[in-house]
Amino acid sequence: MFELKPLHPEAVTAALEKANRYRLLNEPGAAESIYLDILAIEPENQEALINIVLAMSDRFGKDYAVGDARVAEYLTRIKDDYSRSYYTGIMYERRAKASLAKGGVGAYELFRQAMDCFETAEAMRPVGNDDAILRWNGCARVIKTNALAPRDMPHDFLE
Repeated sequence: MFELKPLHPEAVTAALEKANRYRLLNEPGAAESIYLDILAIEPENQEALINIVLAMSDRFGKDYAVGDARVAEYLTRIKDDYSRSYYTGIMYERRAKASLAKGGVGAYELFRQAMDCFETAEAMRPVGNDDAILRWNGCARVIKTNALAPRDMPHDFLE
């Protein structure tokens, strides 16, 4: 139907700035579109990969259909182990918060997955960077404040 027009390579820096601004203006869909344009010509652009993950996860609580597999596709392309663990944790944390806002089913488990990722990131964090600890503590506080607990999974009677 329509063939997308490619960005010029020299326009990437300005496009990143524009997309980041759209994220700050709470327009994650517009930001995501720009990050996709950037990744079309620079598939390994680490800033665009990290920020598309953030833009997609910004949409979790807004009733947009953004699947975890789609986000995971970009997470796996982040080269730095610390960043990949940290931003995977953010994805789980945001999914947990969206779940909590819709009744909380599975929120505890999602927060725990986020906390596991933050612990992995913490173990390899750069000196002076305690972002993973701050996120872990934030998840722990949400769990405590909302009295979240693991779901009771019924045992299959065929066991």
